[in-house]
Amino acid sequence: MGYRQHLVRSLLAIRDAGGVELADGSRRQIELMIVGRSETKLRELAEKHGIEHYTTDLDSALADPRWQIYFDALVTQARVPAIKKAIAAGKHVYTEKPTAENYEQAVELAELAESAGIKNGVVHDKLYLPGLQKLKRLIDSGFFGRILSVRGEFGYWVFEGDWQPAQRPSWNYRTEDGGGIVVDMFPHWSYVLENLFGRIDSVYARTATHIPTRTDEQGAEYTATAEDAVYAVFDIEGGIVAQLNSSWVVRVNRKELVEFQVEGTHGSAVVGLFGAKIQPRTATPKPVWNPDLAETHDYMADWLEVPTNDVYENGFKTQWEQFLRHVVEDGPNEFDFRAGARGMKLAEAGLESNATGRRIDLPQD
Repeated sequence: MGYRQHLVRSLLAIRDAGGVELADGSRRQIELMIVGRSETKLRELAEKHGIEHYTTDLDSALADPRWQIYFDALVTQARVPAIKKAIAAGKHVYTEKPTAENYEQAVELAELAESAGIKNGVVHDKLYLPGLQKLKRLIDSGFFGRILSVRGEFGYWVFEGDWQPAQRPSWNYRTEDGGGIVVDMFPHWSYVLENLFGRIDSVYARTATHIPTRTDEQGAEYTATAEDAVYAVFDIEGGIVAQLNSSWVVRVNRKELVEFQVEGTHGSAVVGLFGAKIQPRTATPKPVWNPDLAETHDYMADWLEVPTNDVYENGFKTQWEQFLRHVVEDGPNEFDFRAGARGMKLAEAGLESNATGRRIDLPQD
């Protein structure tokens, strides 16, 4: 993610375009330093992409006044100490999520950043996807009437690592290493639901470790101590009920790896990462349940595809440009460390719900 989405498809794309475009139409060029553990790998990346600066010494990079922004794509366990160093060094900070391993740490980071007066942001990439941009346009247009419910399916089959290599790192399946699909996905669902539909008032969640034993990158078998699936119900202000399933043990039977179906009094929509289709009230068929007769109606044909009337760039790049403008010219930035902390609060509430079997109310800050 750090290499493909953030470095190649975002920052290098911005650099190669002449920099980030500002409000007055001018461009401000960016300069990069990449930081990692292996000098050999860093040198290879730098030579491949024409990057002059790289280092294995984060402390020295943070001490250098040339570098104004620190971006964190570390594993979650290493994130808080690194961000604290960056804040202490007076750097603006942009980070992947979750921002911390727990809500208390996430709030502490927000408070430290605010006290230091540094600009801060958290990746909210899903909101910039073409499908969710189309959904936002439908909501803003009033297409749905009163929104009743949201049903979401996310996930795919991650191979166990024995007969085929896994598509995700093994630490994702170890709680002691910061793994688990709740901490991974609930911060996403927090900002998606919050920004599209409204405040989340409560959550009920049930987790499962469906595959208890996996094989790691070295071919060694290990015990999966973190959940690989979570089934959740969220109550959203205004009476909207959202049901979201997140799973790394599901075989895909849908057009995209994530799909949301939104039901409203005046219309419904099915939205993925890129596509969106709708069924208005006036074009809704009248199904009749008859188990004695085979179904002949093609319900899929009753939906209309939403046209792609806009040009949608890579969502990670779009948010990077927004954050850079926030730093350079104080442009808007609503997705700060506080937003990241709300995502961690939701994840902790989901885990508490699973542990207690109760619906957990979310106190509003």
